[in-house]
Amino acid sequence: MMARLPKQRSSRALPGHPAAAMGSGSRKGDRLCVAGIDPAAAGPTGYAVVESDGRVVRALRHGSLRHPSRASFGDRLKETHRVIRALLEEFSPDAVALETVFAAPNLRTSLKLAEARGVVLLAAAQAGVVVHNYTPREVKFQVTGYGAASKAQMQTMVGAILQLAEPPSSPDAADALALALCHVFTEQARRRVGSAGNHLYPARIEA
Repeated sequence: MMARLPKQRSSRALPGHPAAAMGSGSRKGDRLCVAGIDPAAAGPTGYAVVESDGRVVRALRHGSLRHPSRASFGDRLKETHRVIRALLEEFSPDAVALETVFAAPNLRTSLKLAEARGVVLLAAAQAGVVVHNYTPREVKFQVTGYGAASKAQMQTMVGAILQLAEPPSSPDAADALALALCHVFTEQARRRVGSAGNHLYPARIEA
């Protein structure tokens, strides 16, 4: 069963951080809900849902899915799909943020990771939610401003941005939160650039 975590307090953006540039007010069009998923080949799968109103970002849910040690890999995939599908149905996010595929130390691990990502992609497709992929370096840079940040630095910064009572104890949940935040900051920046462009070029006439 997926644990239900208590609602987090609304979070204020840190000065100097990308989230701080979202503006002092919020508009209905600024709302953005993102699910971050960190699938694993063997360990726990991290999951998170965050929401931004254009001014603040808050965590709606985060945690890690741990499987029984004796569960077969097929059963793990089945349970991962069930949990992620339920998460997407509950929150109806605008997007899912995933880490790009990377070269694992061995082929077996790479294949298992690809299969774990596959069930997440399937759940997103079934829910009609678009998936965005980010490299680990992109995520670290967006969240900490440093592309080579350590796990501990990421956990601390994620907790600070979202103003959690304490940093996420699970590194998998912290990674999922970081993925979701990465997409929020990327999308907010894209919207600001688009809005500025619309002011400069208010109309386009095509033949």
